[in-house]
Amino acid sequence: MPDMTELKFAFLEEPPFCFTGASGEVSGCDVKLARRLGDMLGLASFSPIETEFAELLPGLVAGRWTMTTGLFVSEERKQLVDFTRPIWALQDGLLVAKDNPRGFRGYQSIAENQKALIGVITDQVQHLTALHNGIAPEQVRMFATQADAAQAVADGTVHAYASVAMAHRGYLAQRPDMPLGFVEIPPIEKQPSAGAFAIAKGNSALVRHIDSCLGELLGSDWHRQMMARYGFSDSDIDRVV
Repeated sequence: MPDMTELKFAFLEEPPFCFTGASGEVSGCDVKLARRLGDMLGLASFSPIETEFAELLPGLVAGRWTMTTGLFVSEERKQLVDFTRPIWALQDGLLVAKDNPRGFRGYQSIAENQKALIGVITDQVQHLTALHNGIAPEQVRMFATQADAAQAVADGTVHAYASVAMAHRGYLAQRPDMPLGFVEIPPIEKQPSAGAFAIAKGNSALVRHIDSCLGELLGSDWHRQMMARYGFSDSDIDRVV
């Protein structure tokens, strides 16, 4: 493994994967897993670094951090960085106004309503998924963060926000007073996709060591209990074990 003593971990405010608690401590299922990896690798310190989604991979390439929070693996991203083995496989979802007044059922129902607007986070894969399901480019609005996109739905600036279904559940659990609801994308429009930690190219030994540790952790009693605290079921975990 490369000579290193610190795991610099880039994260987003996106519960249940990563979030900052009232005391200022960074938590979430990706954070807990990354901390455990750091311990297994014998690293002296774990340093979470908050950033925006659009900076995750450029910052990794530039050496500002060692590893990122889990990202969907794509051929385009694999040209820029390397990925560990998958740490989760998840379905997309829509954050919508409370009680879903427009009756959205998924991406295609938004495409059928040409006046409907959908929000996505810049560079997230849901942008392309929306387009592949017939949503016109002029119906899409870009946002930098989960909080910005969710607030736009609450304000009526957009009518839905597409992201990972589990992220929407995590957001609503932390903000039950927001006038928002949730719709899961049907598998016919999008199958669950695998996500993994990203690591800069040229660190193949580090990737191998992390994958070896993940082989021990994923599906273990510790992992299942930890993930359950963040809303993951055994069947969610079994997709990547």
